[in-house]
Parts: sequence; structure tokens; C-alpha cells
Amino acid sequence: MTRDDALKQLNHLARERAFGRHVGSDRLIQAGLDALMAGVESRSLALLAGLLRSEEPEAPALFDQVLEELGLLFHPPADPRAATWAMAYWVAGRIADGSLDPAVGTHLIWADIAYDLGYPDELEPLVRCAHNLDGWEESWGVSVEELNGEAVGAAKQFLSTGPAAEAAGV
Repeated sequence: MTRDDALKQLNHLARERAFGRHVGSDRLIQAGLDALMAGVESRSLALLAGLLRSEEPEAPALFDQVLEELGLLFHPPADPRAATWAMAYWVAGRIADGSLDPAVGTHLIWADIAYDLGYPDELEPLVRCAHNLDGWEESWGVSVEELNGEAVGAAKQFLSTGPAAEAAGV
């Protein structure tokens, strides 16, 4: 793993947590170890990476310290609706860049994000992709790879018609 990959992993975990997704202490510690091994430097990083199983409850606070030291701490918008939209753009960005499996990402958009937003038209293509990937059968005459490609295309289209990806934290 390169230094950039490690920083990207820390950034993704920071956003998952900020958007209210559960991230286990084991993942936080592993991300710390990955970052340390990749040459990322932070006062608290070695402490995080070296936590023992019995010390796992300390991981979230240490992880936040590491994020602050690296300038990666992320706070979603205070308005719940704006925060949900920000999460939609973040998830779509991860689908588009290949860092999130299209089936997993579109399911998250369908089940959590679109539901919370009242199934807006902007998310309909991604929700349709989630339905197709979730219910796919070999008899359909279309491969899962093709459906994944459609999901990536839908994510890219969604990103191109919304606010700047950078402003959404993608």
C-alpha cells in the first residue's frame, strides 16, 4: 500500500464514521497499521496501530486524533438532508472510482440514502441498478459485469449533474 492509498483509506473510514456508518475498532486499528507501514507520520498513529485487542475501545478516540493531526477530520453538513445528499455523492464517487463494489454502493444508495430522501428522481438510475444487481439471474442474458458497468456509468452521470464532487467530499 502506498502512502496515498493509506491516506485515502483513512479518509474513507473518516467519512463512513461521520455519515453514521459503523466502523469496527479492528478496521480503525488496521488502517492505522497500514498507514504507519506506508510511511504516514502522525503523533498518534503508532499508538493506534499498536493497540491490543483488550485496548480496542480506545481506537475511535485515537483514530479521531490521527485524523485531526493529518488534517483529515470530516464533518458532514449540519442539516440532515444536506448530509444525506453529501453521503449520496460520496458513495457515488466511490462507485465511480472503483473503490466500492457497485452492488454494495448502489444497495446503500437504494436502502439508506434514497429512502431517507424520499426516492428523488436524481437517484432513480442508481436505485434501478441496485434492483437489477440485487435480483440478477443468469437467465437474464446480461452479465453481472455489464450491470456493474451500468452502475458505474449511473454513478458518473449522477456526479456530473450535481454539485462539484470536491464540494461533496468525493
